[in-house]
Amino acid sequence: ALRNMWALQLKTGEKRGSWSWLNFHNEPWEADDSAFWGAALAGLAVGLEPEEYRNGAEIQENVALLGEYLQREQQSQSTLNRAVALWASGKLPRLLNAEQRAAIVGDILGKQREDGGWSASSLVTKEWKRKDGTPMDAGSDGYGTGLMVVALERSGSAPAQARIAKGLAWLERNQDQSGAWLATSMNKQRDAGSDAGRFMNDAATAYAVLALSGR
Repeated sequence: ALRNMWALQLKTGEKRGSWSWLNFHNEPWEADDSAFWGAALAGLAVGLEPEEYRNGAEIQENVALLGEYLQREQQSQSTLNRAVALWASGKLPRLLNAEQRAAIVGDILGKQREDGGWSASSLVTKEWKRKDGTPMDAGSDGYGTGLMVVALERSGSAPAQARIAKGLAWLERNQDQSGAWLATSMNKQRDAGSDAGRFMNDAATAYAVLALSGR
């Protein structure tokens, strides 16, 4: 799978270092800016591999090209996307430099709400609007909180520890009776009982469990 991934990496052009990515104009994974999310996810996949693979001579040019892309593009990205790059750099530090990692931590902490959580609606680009014209939920949710806590935990940032604790406390207080953590679609108002309506809850729950496990 990793060999196939590297074979598909773009080697030239403005998006060199990244990959061609699905774009159905849906946040958070299939939007105009989601190629960065995909590239950060690739970095995370490599960072989770054993050291022998991460340091293997055969992938160093690919990793360098990926790092150049993430460093070049990260400042213009949404907080959601930057958080995944921060997470990946916790496993593979050369993907971002120390100044960039610190700036992303500051961006994330600046959007933490008073209740300790994060709202996914505040983490996408300011220009993003739902397709049906309905407002996105402004309150803290499981998706935003879970992902931000995971990114901060994996970053190893000492100054963020107290804020991580507040985020974890929010997750502990806000698990739904169903066992899930809840979030809503960024693209339109959906029936909460439908498959599409539960989609973000599934993602929120996965990030919440990762955050609470601290791994």
